[in-house]
Amino acid sequence: MALLFTSCQDEFEEVELAQQEADSFAATSPTANLIMGTTAKDGSYDNIIDEASCIALKFPYTVNVNGLDVTVDDMEDLELIEELLDKLDGKKELMELIFPLTITLSDYTEVVINNKEELYEHAKACVEGGDDDDVECIDFVYPIKLYTFDINEVQTGTVTVNHDKELRRFFAGLEVGNLVGFEFPINLTLYDGSEVVVNSNAELAHALEAAKEACDEDDDNDHNDDDFEDVDLDELLMTCSWKVLEVKRNNQDNTPQYEAYRMKFKPEGEVVVHDREGNVLNGTWSTRMTDAGAMINLEFDTLVDFTLDWKVYELEEGKIKLYGDDGNRIVMKKHCAPIIPSPETLREIMAECHWIIKDVKHNNMEVNRLLGLHIEFQADNVAILTDRLDFEKEGEWELTSNDKDQRVLAISFEDEPELNFEWLLSHMEEERMKFQIEEYAYELKLERNCDDDANDEDVAEIKALLDDSLWKITLFEENEDPGTEMYADLTFQFKYGGELAVTQNEDPIDTGRWVFYRNAEGGLEMIISFANTSNMYPLANDYQVYEVKDGTLKLKHYNGDQGKDYLTFEQIQ
Repeated sequence: MALLFTSCQDEFEEVELAQQEADSFAATSPTANLIMGTTAKDGSYDNIIDEASCIALKFPYTVNVNGLDVTVDDMEDLELIEELLDKLDGKKELMELIFPLTITLSDYTEVVINNKEELYEHAKACVEGGDDDDVECIDFVYPIKLYTFDINEVQTGTVTVNHDKELRRFFAGLEVGNLVGFEFPINLTLYDGSEVVVNSNAELAHALEAAKEACDEDDDNDHNDDDFEDVDLDELLMTCSWKVLEVKRNNQDNTPQYEAYRMKFKPEGEVVVHDREGNVLNGTWSTRMTDAGAMINLEFDTLVDFTLDWKVYELEEGKIKLYGDDGNRIVMKKHCAPIIPSPETLREIMAECHWIIKDVKHNNMEVNRLLGLHIEFQADNVAILTDRLDFEKEGEWELTSNDKDQRVLAISFEDEPELNFEWLLSHMEEERMKFQIEEYAYELKLERNCDDDANDEDVAEIKALLDDSLWKITLFEENEDPGTEMYADLTFQFKYGGELAVTQNEDPIDTGRWVFYRNAEGGLEMIISFANTSNMYPLANDYQVYEVKDGTLKLKHYNGDQGKDYLTFEQIQ
């Protein structure tokens, strides 16, 4: 600490008496209290752990989250703690601090804490909710010079401070009757990065007082409240539609029923939901702010699982989590309508990577023999259709625009009638393109895959589990109709590179292919494909992976309103 006092009055810098009278104030004045609040140690940044804004845990320390010890060395590690808690639905009872540890009080005093009871005693002094005396929305710019005076306005010392800690301790060391003054001008920085220059004590007091309510100090203990106003929340909800990722109601996981539904919040309290088949469901919505945080009320005549008063539990970039009592929750992802690029730009995008065929429909019938094949859109309108094993076919492609400025993809491969069309681009996301010919009920979905998920640890781990291993089917349901017995005595070998060999009593009976990748929605997906003449053809589909555990691989496929397919493999060796 650099406190540069002098001991003899003659050595002080000259200060005019008029300035002393105007710019000195008592050590116990409201201005001094504002300065003490502005320079106090802020402990709110780690409220996720200690739930106390007036104390801060000193790095490093260790936290046990659901059995996992995490060493917290810096602010980034606090974000890791929040991610772990989010996976546990915010259940803080599964988190415990490892003692002893050191805390820093608002006056920068450090105290060693040996157990949670001692921590609780210090935390009781904090005011949860932002009503404490600290001022976090404005900061002093250092260095700053101050003068001290006695009761007769005679200068008694000078001090230069270079940090909040020094300024706070300087004021804490003053006695009743001491007077103090600043050397002006003083620069301050507001929460938004803008600067304020003050030239007197009155201007300083005004700036600090105004800053007390200038921003949200986030002193509460709800790390997922995201601290927004209801007007801001309304604007955010209405900017784009929201795609449903998860629904739980009354202890029942209803995600399969509602996954990929899209919700659009409209003005005047109208909300429209589109199901996977494009049907429209109408309801109402409203928001309000409560002591418990932001609330969204949803009401539908038909969507009873959505009808509730929901608390906005978390609002992170591109995702919103709504929670209700008894474990009810809805998780949605922001889904803005993409801007379809120009034909020139789209050609470049298509040529950058290969594209996995995720779905093909012909007269509303799924053509599963093509699933998992890759299309490479090369230069000079050359298209390659390949399984990236031993099958490769060259064709042609061309991208143009029709008279409505819609993108049209023309594909031509020999002996591939289900692909050879002029496909109308109906939907485009960052990693997926969807083409349709509605009058003929034709559909083509392509998933962009540039590096075979080489840097995806989950994909690599499951591929390593599958490669050249033997499995048997223990469950197969097609539209929830049982079909396990047809395949129960067969062995499936997921060979390295994507070949799927089927044997019975070690005799080869069929060959298909398998593709495992991270899809455009961020989920793990497995495509299984067989020739349309194969007895294995009913197994062919694009499946979502919903469990990989103890040698068991569980897959599911949604068939719209017709139901779901379930496929479970168990590892033999």
